[in-house]
Amino acid sequence: MRTSILVVVCLVSMTRLASAQTPEPPSAPAADTGTVHGAAVPFRSIFTGLGHDVRHLPSPANGLILGVAGFSALAIHPRDEVLTRRASNSEPIDETFDAGALLGNGITQFGLAFGTYVVGRATGHANVALTGSDLMRGQIVNALLTQGVKFSVQRRRPNGGRYSFPSGHTSAAFVTAAVVQRHYGWRLGVPAYGLASYVAMSRLSENRHFASDVLFGAAMAWCRDAP
Repeated sequence: MRTSILVVVCLVSMTRLASAQTPEPPSAPAADTGTVHGAAVPFRSIFTGLGHDVRHLPSPANGLILGVAGFSALAIHPRDEVLTRRASNSEPIDETFDAGALLGNGITQFGLAFGTYVVGRATGHANVALTGSDLMRGQIVNALLTQGVKFSVQRRRPNGGRYSFPSGHTSAAFVTAAVVQRHYGWRLGVPAYGLASYVAMSRLSENRHFASDVLFGAAMAWCRDAP
């Protein structure tokens, strides 16, 4: 229930912000991204834009982000078990961050992205629809990257499960925050990153991930949005 309320609040906030902005004159879609400004954002632009996103993933900026994140993950690796054990053994922390598992779930994140797109199209707010399109593209690319790394690294979870590194819940939540911040600035970006951090902390309190998993997952979300 709390997660549903948060999703609705996000959709309403983006719609209101979009209506307050000065509308841009319609223009032709970009040739390589499928991005459309104006009254309509075709659903196909989500998929035509994926090719652009994938082609631009290999870049010095993204390499720097992942390199720094990798070294940082290695630096905190010796403390991984201690940090996760402290978070998961604390009942107040566990109860506080319970909703993070649902909020960072892939179904929730894709639902928010698709819902944003539908609301934007239904209400005629092009920027909301474009945000939804970018959110879906971001989640698709992030899922491919995250799952690829998980299967390659094969790290055991603190609870004994498989595919711990990196945290998919964390990367998905931070992708959403990055897209929201880019479209609406820090007015919505700050609470979006706050929710993403909440999701990240929940992975430790639920004994599902180590701190290094969470750190690298958050960094992966920046790759698509790197300049």
